[in-house]
Amino acid sequence: MFTGIVEDTGTVRDRTETADGLRLRIGVDGFDDLHHGQSISVSGVCLTVEEYAVRDERSDAGGDWFEVFLASETVAKTYLGDVGEGDAVNVERAMPADGRFDGHVVQGHVDTVAEVTGIERVGEDWRFAFAIPEGHADYLVDKGSVTLDGISLTVAEKRDGEFDVAIIPTTYELTTLSEKSVGDPVHLEVDVIAKYVENMVDGYAG
Repeated sequence: MFTGIVEDTGTVRDRTETADGLRLRIGVDGFDDLHHGQSISVSGVCLTVEEYAVRDERSDAGGDWFEVFLASETVAKTYLGDVGEGDAVNVERAMPADGRFDGHVVQGHVDTVAEVTGIERVGEDWRFAFAIPEGHADYLVDKGSVTLDGISLTVAEKRDGEFDVAIIPTTYELTTLSEKSVGDPVHLEVDVIAKYVENMVDGYAG
């Protein structure tokens, strides 16, 4: 489980396509507790660390990196299959049991890919607009939680077919949102609580 509080912006160092999917090597900074089998969020997609290397402070050679494998289904349902060397991704390690819960419950199970439809500077902040993919409008509510590219955010306004989020300077500077343009894709994960509520009341709909 994650919280949607991005720890670092990693950089894709290498991508290798295989018959079964895609392997990515991602460079990070200061992740000294990487280990095999660790769950890690890459732009909102929960993946598993297969290999890793931690920088030797004496040589500072290569820096820290980890490799993850994306199965064919993950490649098909996310945009990670389109990232290339040098592209930035948001990275968050799984939440420790004794850690602070600063965001909201984020599973890393991407529901769909949305599109940036507007970007506006508002004073020191930013306001981003996103298209609501078909079938997902009921899971988004004003002032409710939403995860975009692994970032825990709040729906500022919901309209017919679109919703807005307000981005503070820290979030803009420390995540990949600063590199987004209108038309770019983002991974969208709705609040899992909404899906559980839907499942529980579905039998009473009639």
